Amino acid sequence: MFVTIIAFILILSVLVLIHELGHFLFAKKFGIKVEEFGFGFPPRVFGKRIGETLYSINLLPVGGFVKLYGEDSAGGGSVKSSKLKVKSYDLKRAFYARPAWQRATIVLAGVIMNFLLAVVLISYLFSAHGVAIPTENIRVVEIVQNSPAAAAGIQKGDEIITIDGKRITQTSDFAKIAKTKAGQPINLKLERNGKELDVRITPRTKVPEGQGPIGVAISNIEVKKYPWYSAPFFGTLEAIKFSFVILQGLSEMVINLVIYGKSPTGIAGPVGVAQLTGQAVSYGIVATLWFVSLLSLNLAVVNVLPIPALDGGRLFFILIELVTGKKISPRHEAMAHAIGLAVLLALILFITFFDIVRVLSGQSLLPKM
Repeated sequence: MFVTIIAFILILSVLVLIHELGHFLFAKKFGIKVEEFGFGFPPRVFGKRIGETLYSINLLPVGGFVKLYGEDSAGGGSVKSSKLKVKSYDLKRAFYARPAWQRATIVLAGVIMNFLLAVVLISYLFSAHGVAIPTENIRVVEIVQNSPAAAAGIQKGDEIITIDGKRITQTSDFAKIAKTKAGQPINLKLERNGKELDVRITPRTKVPEGQGPIGVAISNIEVKKYPWYSAPFFGTLEAIKFSFVILQGLSEMVINLVIYGKSPTGIAGPVGVAQLTGQAVSYGIVATLWFVSLLSLNLAVVNVLPIPALDGGRLFFILIELVTGKKISPRHEAMAHAIGLAVLLALILFITFFDIVRVLSGQSLLPKM
């Protein structure tokens, strides 16, 4: 439990700091004044000013933050009036005073950094260890003795291309068809050593315990490994693919929750992520790095969504400004971000409740195969 907590804090801190580093670097690039770059969240434990920026270590060691001059909670920014005179040079360096495209770039920089971190980790795993990823190729990984598959001459390593002329890309589809067609002959098109062959087989109606109607174990998981010079290309493709998978999963969760009132499944809050962190660490460095890359992609995808209080919500208001040529009222934007934050916190608490129930019942978020 102690190792899990430490690993969870370290991983989350790295992901958030990488995210905030993106905001920091681009703010510096555009000449915007960065007032503070903090590790963890206040209260402050230690701080050292280097140049105009205060670098701080804070008591709550999860994540970090960047405080930009002229950026208020609404994202549009302002420099609050005081008895002190503000130099015109400093006003020009305020976040809110910069062109919309610069503010949009700074807002997106955190998302970009999380995506790049995932690309770097996946590329490293592709070149150094190989990565087990789902593909559209279904292969036979085991044959049960005295089964229809063994009698038909199916061999370990055969790739299943079609069933009765229908292309099969999901193991679940194969299992469903085999069960539905029990007692009826079906035609399989296989590929073996680069050659195609046709096999006619009849799934069993009486299935021994622990076996399937045909008597094979199949998988669409393959270990992919690439040389170092091509790994970044395939790492980027894999990161893009998983980003869309994450987006699809989030969309399905929202639809099931809002329209059908179903409890969220396959998604984790802080407790669930901590549980997964412990499981990943127990499997070793490769599993841990893969988990961190997926977590970084999740952070990037969630943050880019046009939800108030997130980077995507701030970007949305900047895009409105670019289209209309007018800034949104800071008061209205602040209200939108406050409502968005309240909804997000409520959703996190809702998911955390199910996480706690799952942990107390001894269940795992990882699927059983």
